[in-house]
Amino acid sequence: MKTFKIGGVHPEENKLSAAEPIRLAPLPQVAVLPVSQHIGAPAKPVVDKGDKVKVGQVIAEAGGFVSAPVHSSVSGTVLKIDSVIDASGYAKPAVFIQVEGDEWEESIDRSEQLVRLEELPGLTGKDIVAKIQSAGIVGMGGACFPTHVKLSPPPGSKIEWIIINAVECEPYLTADHRLMLEHADEILVGVSLLMRAVDVNKAFVAIENNKPDAIELMTQKARIYPGIEVVPLQVKYPQGGEKQLIDAVVNRQVPAPPALPASVGAVIQNVGTAFAVYQAVMKDKPLFERVVTVTGKSLARPSNLLVRMGTPMSQLIDECGGLPENTGKIIGGGPMMGKALLNVEVPICKGSSGVLIMDEKEARRSRPNPCIRCGKCVAACPMGLEPYLLADGAAHEMWDMLEANAVTSCIECGSCQFTCPSHRPLLDYVRMGKSTVTGIIKSRT
Repeated sequence: MKTFKIGGVHPEENKLSAAEPIRLAPLPQVAVLPVSQHIGAPAKPVVDKGDKVKVGQVIAEAGGFVSAPVHSSVSGTVLKIDSVIDASGYAKPAVFIQVEGDEWEESIDRSEQLVRLEELPGLTGKDIVAKIQSAGIVGMGGACFPTHVKLSPPPGSKIEWIIINAVECEPYLTADHRLMLEHADEILVGVSLLMRAVDVNKAFVAIENNKPDAIELMTQKARIYPGIEVVPLQVKYPQGGEKQLIDAVVNRQVPAPPALPASVGAVIQNVGTAFAVYQAVMKDKPLFERVVTVTGKSLARPSNLLVRMGTPMSQLIDECGGLPENTGKIIGGGPMMGKALLNVEVPICKGSSGVLIMDEKEARRSRPNPCIRCGKCVAACPMGLEPYLLADGAAHEMWDMLEANAVTSCIECGSCQFTCPSHRPLLDYVRMGKSTVTGIIKSRT
């Protein structure tokens, strides 16, 4: 069975909510919608205090090509345009909406009837990309790169395949797993749309073999969708990284930045993105809600919830039994790449894949000890880097050395820190060094 070749680790899976069907989360009383829910230029608000809005209405227009519009997830009255602390820990401009009823834009098809691609024979690749762009769809695996940009590869790039990332290798998270079990046909139509958008006749849906039910169902369903192949993969973290996934599925290696997956003929899209593409193109539904895993060993009811953007995480925690008394940390995302939240009022955004409650014992970091030169971090690094060297260089502000040793190739997966027997905060230092070196490189242009 396939997997990527360099590095990787095997953290405890803890898929506590894998058997929990997706259920609707209650609407918030006030939806708080940041206007920057994507990589690129923030969207620009087009509503004012006192305006009435409907579900699916544009409330912020894209701020450029590498940007995405934001749509209201609720109906009601705009209270204000202010700032909010998002999952990154920084204050971001946001539109605050008092929820009043649940009135949707009339153009959105709310029926559950499946619409297949052959029912729209005149739909062109340009039409699909334009609908994706206007619907505000971004990568839903967490990176939040605007999808229409990914589907517009640089001149000279020859795209050969779409690869759908259904790996969900991050411990605890099960949102993508449940989405495949409950919406397989919609996802496969979405994959077909993505194939037409970039004019390819082959797509791979990559799923780790700890989801045998999803592999079986998607394989069965894919038989009637030309050119789509389900690829089971060995379980290994971080297989969901773009470069690792390309290596595992088609045995090609993406060069160091600024090279992109398109450089080796691949476009990667998350399985949740494929579902959102189906809804946008076939149902005229903008991206204003998503499936979120709310989980933790002490949580009363780990769950997969369909959540409107702008809902505070505190409300989701309450929906799953409330915050346990022994809570030590709340993570936005999973334990490997997620970030600790400053408070539980952080709103759900397009890239919010999970809310993880860690108890005090699980959240407590071990005391770091001196490096013993064991080399485990080097063996674990999926990018073939030397994390101990990069961390030491960052601690001593040796920026030239970090650049020379490819710190910008780090994907911040945390495999090095996970495997370190001395409990050194390797990722913290490497992440800081990568950010500084990236800024230095940009300042030269």
